[in-house]
Amino acid sequence: GSPAALYLAAAGVGTLGVVDADVVDLSNLQRQVLHTLERRGQPKVQSAKAAIEALNPDVKVVPFQERLTSANVEHILADFDVVLDGGDNFPTRYLLNDACLRMGLPNVHGSVFRFEGQVTTFVPHQGPCYRCLYPAPPPPELAPSCAEAGVLGVLPGLIGMLQATEALKLLLGVGESLVGRLLTFDALGTRFQELKLRRDPECPVCAPGAKVELIDYEQFCATGA
Repeated sequence: GSPAALYLAAAGVGTLGVVDADVVDLSNLQRQVLHTLERRGQPKVQSAKAAIEALNPDVKVVPFQERLTSANVEHILADFDVVLDGGDNFPTRYLLNDACLRMGLPNVHGSVFRFEGQVTTFVPHQGPCYRCLYPAPPPPELAPSCAEAGVLGVLPGLIGMLQATEALKLLLGVGESLVGRLLTFDALGTRFQELKLRRDPECPVCAPGAKVELIDYEQFCATGA
């Protein structure tokens, strides 16, 4: 989320909402470039607000110092046009997917794991959703977070810039989005690969007639530290 926020602010996006319940830790600084050593211990949303406003004081930053839950997610997303999913855990990804479907919001998804990253865009009923790719959360032992598994520090920068690019195209109505396409990057081999994605006709949340209920998925997945 950090690189995407900086580039969106630099591009002049008028309002940015930032959601994070955590505080800045030394271990964050190798990849979360919004934060500095001097702001260690501060709420991440306040640190992010300071960094974004220093870059572009005309951007309105709306901080939400809370964890996304089924009770607050629709309230948090209500005033925004595009969602960027930079979460490092499966509960957040599934909850954002389901909420964006209910609210008709585009969701630019990015994720990283060790030396690999991926990005795609989900637009409700114009292509597959996250659950079309992964119908159910994996068991906790197969779903480590970034904090647990580790990640090459520069990789979130690359994926975040791609997410910002997708968001700007959606906001401006230009270009070809990644709807129906998954772009992956292997940092060790310096290789991009594009995979075609299709909607699952039996998807539990986006199939015709499916009902979307917001669920807190922490009981299914390991969220890490």
